[in-house]
Amino acid sequence: MKVYTDAGNIQTVKLLAAANAAGVMVEVVVVKHDEPVIPYLSTNRLPALEVIPGKFLFTPNAALRYLMSLGGKTISDTDEDEWLEWDSTQLVPTVWPLIVNAVCHNKVETTLQNSAEPLLHHLNKKLHGKSFLFGHEISAADIAVFCSLYPLLITPILQEFMGLFPAVMNWGRCVLAQPPVAHGIKFVTVDQGLSSLKNSLLVHPGYPPVHVQTKKLKSAMTTRIAEDHGKESTEDSMSIITPLELSQAVSAWENGSQTCAKPRIRKHPILPQDGERNLLITSALPYVNNVPHLGNIIGCVLSADVFSRYCRLRNYNVLYVSGTDEYGTATETKAIEEGVTPLEICTKYNKLHNEVYEWLNIDFDYFGRTSTPQQTEIAQDIFWKLYNRGFVLKDTVDQLLCEKCNRFLADRFVHGECPICGYDDARGDQCDACGKLINAVELKNPKCKSCETSPVVKTSHHLFLDLPKAESDLRRHLDGAFASGTWTTNAKMITNAWIRDGLKPRCISRDLKWGTPVPLEGYTDKVFYVWFDAPIGYISITANYTDQWRQWWKNPSKVEMYNFLGKDNVPFHSVIFPSTLLCADDNYTIVNHMLATEYLNYEDTKFSKSRGVGVFGDQARSTGIPADIYRFYLLYVRPETQDTSFSWDDFLLKNNSELLNNLGNFVNRALSFLANNFSGVIQEMTLTTEDDKLLVLINRELKTYIDNMEVAKLRDSIRNILNISRLGNQFMQANKPWVLVKGNKEERARAGSVVSLSGNISQLLSVLLQPYMPDTSAMIQTQLNSPTDCNVIHDKFICVLKPGHSIGKPSPLFEKIEASTMSDLKSRFAGKGDPEPVKRAKHHGKAQADSPAVVNGPAKPEDIERLTAEVTKQGMSVRELKTNKAEKSAIDAAVAILLDLKRQLAVAQGDDPSAVSGSGKKKGKKK
Repeated sequence: MKVYTDAGNIQTVKLLAAANAAGVMVEVVVVKHDEPVIPYLSTNRLPALEVIPGKFLFTPNAALRYLMSLGGKTISDTDEDEWLEWDSTQLVPTVWPLIVNAVCHNKVETTLQNSAEPLLHHLNKKLHGKSFLFGHEISAADIAVFCSLYPLLITPILQEFMGLFPAVMNWGRCVLAQPPVAHGIKFVTVDQGLSSLKNSLLVHPGYPPVHVQTKKLKSAMTTRIAEDHGKESTEDSMSIITPLELSQAVSAWENGSQTCAKPRIRKHPILPQDGERNLLITSALPYVNNVPHLGNIIGCVLSADVFSRYCRLRNYNVLYVSGTDEYGTATETKAIEEGVTPLEICTKYNKLHNEVYEWLNIDFDYFGRTSTPQQTEIAQDIFWKLYNRGFVLKDTVDQLLCEKCNRFLADRFVHGECPICGYDDARGDQCDACGKLINAVELKNPKCKSCETSPVVKTSHHLFLDLPKAESDLRRHLDGAFASGTWTTNAKMITNAWIRDGLKPRCISRDLKWGTPVPLEGYTDKVFYVWFDAPIGYISITANYTDQWRQWWKNPSKVEMYNFLGKDNVPFHSVIFPSTLLCADDNYTIVNHMLATEYLNYEDTKFSKSRGVGVFGDQARSTGIPADIYRFYLLYVRPETQDTSFSWDDFLLKNNSELLNNLGNFVNRALSFLANNFSGVIQEMTLTTEDDKLLVLINRELKTYIDNMEVAKLRDSIRNILNISRLGNQFMQANKPWVLVKGNKEERARAGSVVSLSGNISQLLSVLLQPYMPDTSAMIQTQLNSPTDCNVIHDKFICVLKPGHSIGKPSPLFEKIEASTMSDLKSRFAGKGDPEPVKRAKHHGKAQADSPAVVNGPAKPEDIERLTAEVTKQGMSVRELKTNKAEKSAIDAAVAILLDLKRQLAVAQGDDPSAVSGSGKKKGKKK
């Protein structure tokens, strides 16, 4: 046998490693990439295995299968076979552009990384704790997947990205150490590393599998060889179908309903169960002193709601808890402003929060509050465990004392001029203009918020959590959580930034009255600081839900905890709270997964209640637009990897195109046609070869939907739903049942098959849509008269609506939004008043609130290196947005971040930050 290949073709390693592992001798013939090898192909496909003279296998994984079988290593395991299909149909087409860009052009495209990330997360999870995919021995699947990823594993500029997948990196080292693979790599790269692969990468577009030619299903091996020897397919990659995919799709469609699981009955109190996946899902506790805006909502409660709904549809055992965070300075301040008690403020706003979330269909298992006896009991118990184990320090703190009010001023009780950017109304803990954290005593010209008197600096005694003492235990926990859990990139980066230079003691007490009292003698006039106290609220809220709360919170071996939050809350949930629970040493459940969003802005600015800018939760309902439409749009623009914006124009576009013309159009015309022409009764479905292919394409979208949802890529999964709807529309349009129904008996029967299959696609859409748009999902299921046990997400598309099933009355799902409506809403929520605080800063040095920390003063070399890398990365993002002709607001926001990073770099390098111009280039110095 001969292997034909061009020089540096990484896919050739698959064939050489397989031959070596199977003990099969092959002759390697190196040809030019365009040199004719297979006579019946118009375009060369390399590598190619000549099995016998004139008969070729030119799909790498097909050749790999064949060679392994010759050595008595027949691939019979279904899981192994699926990995090979996954490699050829999903992994290679997705990572190939990323590899080409990185290896051949030495650049990294964020969009390509984002596309590859779900697949790599999936692989990382499967490899956790294992050297190989199937235990301790290398398999054909390991060889195939490794060869497709090899350039990613060794390319220097991708190492930070690949570092997100430690199990994959460790597995790669194990596979590379195997002699058959090492021999193949050495032969292909001729010990020249990446440089030897460039020419081949540039001329090969990737290796999609070959299109199935017949409906008759043979074994995967026989069919693949026959097709590789047959006529070249001219169809595009979206219609390429493998035999295995086809057989599995048809089998699931025909038989899946007989074996599929039924929905779990949701019965309270929900408690962990042996042998099941028990998920404790939390969303960052919304602060109680105001109404949440849409950015707050998507950042925590809505994202967690979508994920928890999905998990219930997968029959996981789920408890989703949240509640209002009610203690702290902001509540006292608000109470003073409104002339009421803090408890009255909390009760008022807790009710408002509940009303907002109920309207938005946020399906908590329990939504509580932190001002409860259980909060005091549990927080004080944790404190005593920390204190008795030596994790609490005593020290003094300089604080501002208002002599007129006769009290120390906590952070939010004082305002003044920012010492960094000069903004004249900075808070005592953070400047809204430059986004930097500050200490109240650092403010220039400070004023008491209550009486506007200038306070004086006095010393106060406080308690500190000894974080340095907890650091080793925290690092150990985080190493495990990062490797096995789902953590967004920003959550990891922020956490690592906090612990990179070593942790420092953190104050856990405050001179306030409203809060959980500190029980230690000498400190009983103080309360716990909100960021020590608030995360404990997750525990106390669960304790209010059930007296068996310890089954969730002191059961780490059986419970996985998910945190959904905005990135500004990350360090308190990934460093302080876990350290607290680890140091308490009471077998607490500690976060395994952290899903942090970036910021959602409003149009081209920020949400602002005081200036009336943006839509707040209590206002959304008054617009007359259904809650489901808001849910859909917020999730469609969910800021998963970068800041995004709520835009009324885009809101209109997505409603009228994606919902009305795509999803709504498909479901309504399918059901209406069924009702009008077949009395609403599902017909016998005799599927053609093309119908079978449609099942495969739907299964691909379904699998990607599941893969995305498992790692909380909520924005990506909603696109899978819309893609399935598009497939349905295309199917209806291609088959024209409105024409067929007027024809002969066979044509009318075909019309019945088409529209009945479309009805089942609508049924599938109703289930997948449920986490995103629960009211719309229920509406579709009412119109379909869906079975009561239909709400489970299965791995494959199955026939739920059987022949003879009668649907209900169809009606439109969505209404068109007129441009005039959007114009009115833009005007209504545009706001008035002061400009953005950043514009009131007295001098340069401003920074976006979400930018990386500014390097102030003399910088370390590693800080300069880090900032240089961030400038380069952000510059690429800006260029990418411009190349893709993104909205001006998105480009402007990205440019603003780039300029801020350049100013930080200028400061770090000792240059004048004001020399960075709006064009992104440094101004020339005056001579």
